Amino acid sequence: MRQHDSRKFVCFTATLFALIGSSASRAQESGHQWSQLPPLPDRTGFAGPFAGVSGEVLIVAGGANFPGGRPWDGHQKVWHDRIFLLDKPDGTWRQLDRKLPAAAAYGVSINTRDGLLCIGGGNAKKHSRDVLLLRWTGKKLQIERMPPLPRAAAFFCGALVGKTVYVAGGIERPDSRRALHTFWALDLSQPADRRRWRSLKPWPGPARILAVAATRDDAFYLLSGATLDPDQPGDNKRVYLRDAYRYTPKDGWTKIARLPRPVVAAPTPAVPVGAAGLMVIGGDDGANATKVTELKDRHPGFPADLLVYDTKQNTWTSGGRFPKKVGDDPAHHPNRGLWPPVTTPTVRWADRYVLPSGEVRPGVRTPRVVSLRVKTP
Repeated sequence: MRQHDSRKFVCFTATLFALIGSSASRAQESGHQWSQLPPLPDRTGFAGPFAGVSGEVLIVAGGANFPGGRPWDGHQKVWHDRIFLLDKPDGTWRQLDRKLPAAAAYGVSINTRDGLLCIGGGNAKKHSRDVLLLRWTGKKLQIERMPPLPRAAAFFCGALVGKTVYVAGGIERPDSRRALHTFWALDLSQPADRRRWRSLKPWPGPARILAVAATRDDAFYLLSGATLDPDQPGDNKRVYLRDAYRYTPKDGWTKIARLPRPVVAAPTPAVPVGAAGLMVIGGDDGANATKVTELKDRHPGFPADLLVYDTKQNTWTSGGRFPKKVGDDPAHHPNRGLWPPVTTPTVRWADRYVLPSGEVRPGVRTPRVVSLRVKTP
């Protein structure tokens, strides 16, 4: 990193910490504690990275961004294979020499006892069936190939329920005109040589991409997302959804209460709160989905409200707000502010949940890493 870039990055980091501190009192309204971890050592940040924990360290790998500038100015999206590691919340990020086998983004990240599962994803040319296990030994990163998906998939969601990984939806190719209506399971309790993905009956609703997954009390939840309608006019084929479903091996799929609004591409999985709650942070409600090229850098970002589903009462309520601050020049310097991200995993790391990087406006990523400590009942 050049010297003047380094000075800018230091100032940027200090600004982010100040923003979190100035937002603390407002963030406490919900009883949850928001804070800032060191930002990723990339000036742009990433959408759709893989992220999780192994050996008690936080790992962020892959992702996609627009390092040259905004897409409406002709700049191209770039996919990455870099891997970063943070050993403690107040530590320093390291970029490892080891890289992903291929540049990839928009897959599913699953924390397991054995390491971080990086499932599917893809790049501009193709989507992948690959499933990788990233394991930090304390000295080096090991990458192990796991059983591949039945089909290539990206822009899907998943969660670990007990010892079984579930993944739902997505698209098979970058140019796919329809979403996948697929639901696959991998039982990690099986011996390694017997592990295979099983195709299960999908949910009784539209196929979808960018849904939010969740797990609570041995059940898998599928929340919102967008289906693709090839007959929609223009380039935006997304139809934003508010339906939601619960799955258990015993009872199969059950339709649950509709969300108050769509939460497309919200950080996933949803965060368990209280005795029976699941909290969704932000997400795209579709209000400006057709106005991206019109709004450009005047885009207001994604909703900052938090939605909580009560798994016992089958109701949705408000859970407070993300501590959003737009900053002093959101059009040209969006990361002087603090914006709710989409297309990023939610990672449980010790006593906190982490939102590493993500997309804060169309075409705009952030290197910031937000930490959330949930209020306990």
